[in-house]
Amino acid sequence: MSIKPYEELTIQDNFIFQKVMRNKRICKQTLERLLDIDIKDIEYLEEEKTIDVRLDSKSVRLDVFVNDDKGTIFNIEMQTSKDMKELIKRARYYQSAIDIDSLEKGQHYSELNDAYVIFICTFEVYTDKLHKYDFKNVCLQNTGRHLNDGTQKIFLSTKGELDDISKPLKYFLDYIDGKEPEDSLMCEIDSEVHTIKQCDEWRRDYMTLAFEMENKLKEGIEIGREEGREEGRAEGKVETVIGMLKEKLSIEMIARITKLTVEQITEIGKMNALL
Repeated sequence: MSIKPYEELTIQDNFIFQKVMRNKRICKQTLERLLDIDIKDIEYLEEEKTIDVRLDSKSVRLDVFVNDDKGTIFNIEMQTSKDMKELIKRARYYQSAIDIDSLEKGQHYSELNDAYVIFICTFEVYTDKLHKYDFKNVCLQNTGRHLNDGTQKIFLSTKGELDDISKPLKYFLDYIDGKEPEDSLMCEIDSEVHTIKQCDEWRRDYMTLAFEMENKLKEGIEIGREEGREEGRAEGKVETVIGMLKEKLSIEMIARITKLTVEQITEIGKMNALL
C-alpha cells in the first residue's frame, strides 16, 4: 500500500481539514460563508464524533461536529469520493443518526435541534454545473410550502461553473480546489494548513504510524500464511478496510470481518485520513 507523504497532504485530506476546523475562528467564519448566515458563537460537541445508534446498526463518524448558540447542529465533511448515490444515502443516514443521538429519552419531538449535513465535494455533484445544492423537504403539490422540519442537506462542489454563489463562497471552493487564496479568510486557512504541516510532532506521529502499520500488516500476512487464517495480499486487505471505513462501519465490526486487530484498523484509517 502506498501511504500519502505528509508533505503532499492538503486541505482536501481529512487529517488536515479536521485540524484546520479546530480553529474556532476559522470554523465559525467558514460556516457563515457556506450558509450565508451570521452565527453568534459555536461550540465543539466533538471534533470527530462516532454515533452508535444500535448495536446491530451501522455507526456514523462525523468529521466536524459543532453547534451554534441556538443549538443548531452542523456536520461538515470533506468528500473526495465520486459516488453520489452512496453519498445521498449517507446524508439521509447521518441526519437520522444525529436526530436519534440528540433527542434524549423522554424528550418531546419538538425539542429536536435544527441540523445541517454539509458535504464539501471535490468533484462535479450533478451535471448542471452548480456550486451549491440545498435540499429541504417541500410539498410536491405546492413547492412553495416547506415542511419546516429543521433539516437541511447541502452539497457543495469545487467543480461548479455557473455564477450561482457569492464571491466569498467561490473563493472558499476555489481554494479547496487547489487555487491560491483570494481573501483574508482563505489566507488564514492557508496559513493554518502550512502551520499544521510544519508541526514536527504531527509529522513524526504520521510517519511512525505508517511504519508500524506496514510492519504489523507484514507480520499479519506471515502469521496468516502459517496458520491459514489470512486470505489474499496485504494490499487487498488494506483496500477492504479503507472501503469499510469510507462506508462508516465501526472499527469493531471491521475487526470482526477482516480478522485484523483494532490497532491495525485504526492505523490504516489514520494513514488514509479516515480517522
